[in-house]
Amino acid sequence: MRPGARNLITDIAGLRVGNAADAALKSGTTVLTADAPFTASVQVMGGAPGTRDTDLLAPDKLVSQVDALVLSGGSAFGLAACDGVMAGLAQAGRGFAVGGLCVPIVPGAIVFDLLNGGDKGWTRNPYPALGRTAFDAAAADFALGSHGAGIGALTGRIKGGLGSASAVLETGATIGALVVVNALGSPTVGEGAHFWAAPWEMDDEFGGRGLPDRFAPHDEPRPGKQLGEATTIAIVATDVALDKAGLQRLATVAHDGFARALVPSHTPFDGDLIFAVSTGQRPMSDPATDPYLLGHAAASVMARAVARGVFHAMPAPGDLQPCWRDLA
Repeated sequence: MRPGARNLITDIAGLRVGNAADAALKSGTTVLTADAPFTASVQVMGGAPGTRDTDLLAPDKLVSQVDALVLSGGSAFGLAACDGVMAGLAQAGRGFAVGGLCVPIVPGAIVFDLLNGGDKGWTRNPYPALGRTAFDAAAADFALGSHGAGIGALTGRIKGGLGSASAVLETGATIGALVVVNALGSPTVGEGAHFWAAPWEMDDEFGGRGLPDRFAPHDEPRPGKQLGEATTIAIVATDVALDKAGLQRLATVAHDGFARALVPSHTPFDGDLIFAVSTGQRPMSDPATDPYLLGHAAASVMARAVARGVFHAMPAPGDLQPCWRDLA
């Protein structure tokens, strides 16, 4: 495997990502959309998820494709970001055709960032407007770290952020990940700056430090947040044609990337969730080996995306945690 040209999820042709954030609020929204509807599924493995329209993505449900996916801050309030995205899609004439009308299909998931030091004294929910702004900003290039839904993200000890990475397989298939890192667990080993995801790093994309010579992975962690105050949410995408059942399996395997990059992960306090997406542009070359290779790549690229989100986080007034660069 090698990174794609941008080392972003948008190395998959047709995919676009938009960010919108409010610095005072310390929260924001990130939207994945595409030139055309795309197939999607989901796998939830955390104990405290917050979602919208994810039931549609089960393999046995009628709707086979979606128009956008939303990753947002704001806890349950942030699910309203999907409304703004739907408004933009409807204006563009996009959506599921029903009796002459088009209903945009926009599943979403949220992280809890209500207690991160931002000004949450608003009287009108800001997330529909953030969703629309993020949708309108969607492009092939986008910023990582303290942007979009990652602007107010925290982890067990340092700031989280918005991360992305990609890989091109020997078969020519491309796979990418987009993640909002707001975990209870830690992305780094002990009190140092070495990333747990180091064995999967490519081209020094998050500092090139490797693992420390000595560390104690058997130490028992202590949670630094309370129930419901954490969650890592993500999207894994490929250009290989997969149906919803195949994508659900891809999302399941991609959760291994969380476990490689965040210690601990999938706790009762996290709402860990991964959407899986296929643009269907590349036929499967071998039904036996392609899912195997894609699953391995999905876990690896997700671990890299997690570390990149934390690596690119920047300090801001009122922060409750230091950034990775403060440790380095």
